[in-house]
Amino acid sequence: MVTWGSNTNGGNSSAVADRLTEGVTQIFSTRSAFAVLKEDGSVVTWGDNTNGGNSSAVADRLTEGVTQIFSTRAAFAALKEDGSVVTWGNNTEGGDSSAVADRLTEGVSQIFSTGSAFAVLKDGWLCGYLGLTAPMVVTAAPWLRASLLV
Repeated sequence: MVTWGSNTNGGNSSAVADRLTEGVTQIFSTRSAFAVLKEDGSVVTWGDNTNGGNSSAVADRLTEGVTQIFSTRAAFAALKEDGSVVTWGNNTEGGDSSAVADRLTEGVSQIFSTGSAFAVLKDGWLCGYLGLTAPMVVTAAPWLRASLLV
């Protein structure tokens, strides 16, 4: 894997280069950071620390079991095999999911993202939380079944 461009925005991956030599299956990005999903379900990140390049606060949850990664402009969300979700990056653009953490521990089947927010499909219900312009809010609309979205 090779990276180039702005050193502070992910162009320099030398700090994690030893972890990028094999097993990389997918690469994801925010506006200034990268996240790599590896064959073993682990995640490696680098780039601007405040926009997803620093996942150290959740690193213990990114060592295995990740199946998909999603991003906003400045945050990442990882879906794990057990249906849980891990988020990191800019707090106001989806990186801080603490207000809805109890809803992200199991049962999530899909994650969706905008420029600054994430929503999840959980147990057949659409649940969302907002980032940039609103406080973290969970909405679950019982009349909105997943089957209507397909």
